[in-house]
Amino acid sequence: MTLRDQLNDILPEILRPNPAESIKGTELIRLVKFRLRQEYSDATLRYHFSIMCCDPGSPIAKVEQGQGYYLRKPVIAGGSVTMTQAKLGMLFESDADVVNQAAARQQKFRAIYARDMENSGRFPFLFDSSFAPGAPYENVWKCPDAVIVDWDSGIISDQGLKLSARELELKRAMGVQPFRLSSVKLKVEVTHDSFREDFFQALSNARWSHGGELIIAAPLKDEELAEQLRQLGTEFGIGIVCYGIEIDALDDLRPSYEIPDMTSREFEALEKRLHRQRITTARPRNIDWRLIEHVRTDNAEFQELFHWLSRSLAESRAYTWREYCRLANHLLEDGE
Repeated sequence: MTLRDQLNDILPEILRPNPAESIKGTELIRLVKFRLRQEYSDATLRYHFSIMCCDPGSPIAKVEQGQGYYLRKPVIAGGSVTMTQAKLGMLFESDADVVNQAAARQQKFRAIYARDMENSGRFPFLFDSSFAPGAPYENVWKCPDAVIVDWDSGIISDQGLKLSARELELKRAMGVQPFRLSSVKLKVEVTHDSFREDFFQALSNARWSHGGELIIAAPLKDEELAEQLRQLGTEFGIGIVCYGIEIDALDDLRPSYEIPDMTSREFEALEKRLHRQRITTARPRNIDWRLIEHVRTDNAEFQELFHWLSRSLAESRAYTWREYCRLANHLLEDGE
């Protein structure tokens, strides 16, 4: 049995469903180790906790602000409207299986998109806790699904993208930003009934950034719908890209949490199912730091995003988000 499978069995017996009764990472590691069938390092367990927190099908969730873990609630409970339904545009859907299937497809597409961006030399940050149970519904209009960081300069090495401290200092002195931030809204599919709301959420999410994009998994087979999106994207400067993967094909893929760890050959085989089509190109604009300070005030994930960027700048190395998480977990290994 893999470590992931063991944790799926163990964590529901340890974690409490109330975030106010969350368990700190150090204590959770101690409790988990008693039940594991073999020894694992603290860093390995912390890394698995972090990855599982990003999967809505896993039993573990991280408190939105502060430290600690609690038992994740099901994607949909009873007949009540959840944040997942709001995010998926399924406010009036009462069938739990339908909502859960849509959420699983969304998570797989998120993982595919993030891996695709990394392969392209870009740096994705995925929002998760902003759409967790109990989060404000307005977050679907305030928070993107992802932010893509593009560093304007650097040297590729075995350790990743090395940033030039001298060039960074020169840009800082000239008031030039060393990176570009793109706000991204991800949709598995858009329809005639939903495309305006999907588009304007993407536009609203991107107000603070250098540019915004709406990325769609399913192919746009309706020419009229494609033209409507093209007109909106051109008018408001939002980039629109279609990945051209059939929705049913997402159901056949491995779980979302396995996609980041696919081998290069495995992901290349998955990419053969993609047929990317750019509908419009994002229009660049100056970043609005006033809005950034506003969204950072009450959103932990925006704070994490800029902590990540700050560390990369301070150490003159463009860390991927997973590298940054492993580094942060390693620093916390002696206690949170």
